[in-house]
This record gives sequence, C-alpha cells and structure tokens, in this order.
Amino acid sequence: MPMPADIGAIDLMMGIPGETSGWYQFLKPLLLDEESRERFTMPAQYLFKDIPNPETLDDPIAWTVQEMDRRGVARAMLGMGDPKHLEAARRFPDRFFLSYNANPNLGMDELRTISRLHAEVGIKAITSFPAGLCPQVPIDDRKWYPVYARCVDLGLPICITVGVPGPRIPMAPQKVELLDEVCWFFPELKVVMRHGGEPWVDLAVKLMLKYPNLHYSTSAFAPRHYPKEIIDFANTRGSRQVMYAGYFPMGLSLERIFRELPEVPLRDHVWPLFLRDNAKRVFDV
Repeated sequence: MPMPADIGAIDLMMGIPGETSGWYQFLKPLLLDEESRERFTMPAQYLFKDIPNPETLDDPIAWTVQEMDRRGVARAMLGMGDPKHLEAARRFPDRFFLSYNANPNLGMDELRTISRLHAEVGIKAITSFPAGLCPQVPIDDRKWYPVYARCVDLGLPICITVGVPGPRIPMAPQKVELLDEVCWFFPELKVVMRHGGEPWVDLAVKLMLKYPNLHYSTSAFAPRHYPKEIIDFANTRGSRQVMYAGYFPMGLSLERIFRELPEVPLRDHVWPLFLRDNAKRVFDV
C-alpha cells in the first residue's frame, strides 16, 4: 500500500505560478456577491487555506520543472489560457502537454478552433466548465454535442467539471446525473470528471460502473479529502478509471499534495494506474 517513489506521475491539472489576475476574469459576470467580486484572489478562496503564492521567480517555468522533479512528477497537463503555459510546452515538450477549455456558445467557430489547435499545437484534451460559462451550458445541453463529436473524431478526451462548483455560481449545469445521456449517446467519447462531483459521488461511482468510457480525476482535492467512495472504487472494479490530478498553484501546493498522497490507502497494483498508466492510456501521452 505505500506509494511508490519512482513511478513518474502524470498530473492532469497544473499551472505555472506567476501573475494569475487574468485566470478568473471569465467568471466575473456570474459572481454577484461582494466578497467574490472584490476580495477573493480566486473565486473559491473560501474553500482553500494557504493558497500557493511563490515569491517572485526569475524563471517560473524552470522552477516548476524543478519542483516536479522533487516530487516525482514526470509530466503535467496545462491549460492554454495562460501564455506561460504555451511557453512551458514549447520549452519542455517532454514535461508538459496542453488542453483547451471549450466554449460551446461559440458554435462552429469553436469546432474549427479545436481542430486547428489539435493540428498546430497538439492539444491532448478538451476541458469543460459548464457552470463557469456565460451563459451557462449544462453538460447534456445540445450545444455541447458538436464538441463531443469533434472530440470523438480527433480521439481527444474531455475533462468535465462536475458537482457543486466552488465559485458562488449556480450548480445546476454540473449535476452528475447529466453525464448519463452523454456517456450513453457517445460510447466512444472519453469523459473524465473533474473537481470531485460532490455531493453526488455515489452516483458518479454508479455511472462509472455503468459506462467504461467515464473516468474520475482527483483535481482540486487535497489527498486527505479524496472521497472514500472513489478510493474504494479505485481499489476494486475502478482501478482503470480513477487518475491523479492536482491543483497547483490554483489552490494547493505540491508540497501539501505529496505530503498527503502517501497516506491514501490505495492497493499496491493501483498506484501505478492511478498516478501514471490510466492517464497515459486515456490522454495518449
């Protein structure tokens, strides 16, 4: 059960530290309370303590690679929204790969963008924040279906934020039950749940039992708070459907994550699958 130290983990949600003021501008129209709009540096700040704030770094990309080496992280997925992430993928293509956060409100233009980025930049995944869009677009809304189809055509997984969102915005677009019809209608679509799925974790497990194309990543959760239902599933029938994702520097430090990870009660044969092999298979990295 101890976590092996030499696996070479793949982190499915990381960022490069530095100026982050632009990261959450897209949420501003949806945030109505004063605390979220005026006082928080990140919109779910009330959920996290000790949010990483590395001192000014001469080269934050090289520093991040050094920190990955210290923690045994071989590769990490970065979103394309930050120019530093594009630079990181260019400088260290063996350490970083890219994802693109899709907005189905943009119609055909967004489908063309996905195809172009796949061809030109080599994106490895599409990401989706249904409650964070303005206007919001529920997981099973018809606007998403062309995006799902394009993912199937290109062999790209889609990482979908599910459950009650951390930011103080309406939760309805992210109810876990909305995955049911999507996974049924697109059996070739590789779907990866993000951000916990709470309070519907039991339903998330039930749907993963039902649909082999549905997966779960541990993004935005400190290891000590991984849902017990997910760990039990990973240790039994779901060993190939649960995979590691962090949340550095958005809300968690790598130091905390890798201090707590060894205490997660995964079985010996599950650790390589959780930390590396499932991500390699699903994301083709």
